[in-house]
Amino acid sequence: MKNTYLIVTSIAAQDHPILNQLAKESLENDVSFVMVGDTKSPQTFHIDGCDFYSTDRQETLPFDLVKGLPFKHYARKNLGYLIAMSGGAETIIETDDDNRPLQGFWDARSRQTKAHALREKGWVNIYRYFSDLTIWPRGFALEKLQDTLPELEEMSLVDCPIQQGLADENPDVDAIYRLVLPLPFFFKRGNSVSLGNQSICPFNSQNTTWFTDAFPLMYLPSYCSFRMTDIWRSFVAQRIAWTNGWSVLFHESTVRQERNDHNLMKDFRDEICGYDRNLQICESLKALKLKPGVENIPENMHLCYQQLIDLGVVGMAEMDLLRCWLKDVQKIRDAKEKVK
Repeated sequence: MKNTYLIVTSIAAQDHPILNQLAKESLENDVSFVMVGDTKSPQTFHIDGCDFYSTDRQETLPFDLVKGLPFKHYARKNLGYLIAMSGGAETIIETDDDNRPLQGFWDARSRQTKAHALREKGWVNIYRYFSDLTIWPRGFALEKLQDTLPELEEMSLVDCPIQQGLADENPDVDAIYRLVLPLPFFFKRGNSVSLGNQSICPFNSQNTTWFTDAFPLMYLPSYCSFRMTDIWRSFVAQRIAWTNGWSVLFHESTVRQERNDHNLMKDFRDEICGYDRNLQICESLKALKLKPGVENIPENMHLCYQQLIDLGVVGMAEMDLLRCWLKDVQKIRDAKEKVK
């Protein structure tokens, strides 16, 4: 897995068992493991195989994004993505410090992969292809939960520069599910499913693989609900993926989540904006006129995030951060071109 980076943001101590497992297995699998800290991170931190970036070290990074990125926020992870890009990453895997990798987590990834490809299907509850029980992913439009699940088509080769793995035991479901339905939960093994043009399902930042062309789409917004940052990122990423003829892959579980402590009612309150607006957000993004081509991704991202700002779900200050992100990504790419 050369030229592959694993990115995590965490405030945990260096004796954290999952972080130590990630570091050990990253070394064994030739993966560069970068961990981005925050203000609550320990002053002293070292694990063999883990390249830890304290807040002080982050301040030395040559990225415009460093100056304005808020502290005490999950979006600090954006710096990890930029570190990976500048280090020559061709594949970036992201997870969290409460996701224990299973054996398949370290399997080699391929952008071109076989899957049941779905297109023109609208909202698709991917979790139901891996379970006969009632379950849905965090961020799924509640209005669409009763929709009929599309029948799977024959397997075919699909271009998927974004790939989402499921999580067993404590999967990424919303607070409504956690308050009323049972856990733990284990998904069935099965073939991968991809969603292409006009087919959508939210994906998260907990077990996700990104390939080079899709790197700009990794951007996590800061000025929105903490519980929605990766979800709304996924809506933007999928909308732009359609424009480029890409699909998003969803595959069977390769991590087991041992979830950190959460206040479920706080999660519920933080997710209300999503319950209320997710369907509208996706309809608004769908209506945008975007340009095809990797070279147009920055302009398309501007249009998408401006739409989220106009809807009032993302703060106006987001646009300055997005500009810094896109400038940093371009500088990294320009530097690589000079080396060639």
